[in-house]
Amino acid sequence: MSQAERFDQLLREFERVGVDPNALSAGLAVSEEEVRRALAALPDGAGPEAFLSRLRAVMTEQSK
Repeated sequence: MSQAERFDQLLREFERVGVDPNALSAGLAVSEEEVRRALAALPDGAGPEAFLSRLRAVMTEQSK
């Protein structure tokens, strides 16, 4: 999968979950894999609070 295709897929996942990627800090120190894992675990329309909560959980799991 090309870089552009991966980016488009990631944007579609943000949209599905109800998160505006433009509102996220560009300085977040997270990997694409962590973001994808967090998004995949959420239902449609979960919203930004659920995303950030799940992302924190994923990051905590990774650091163990």
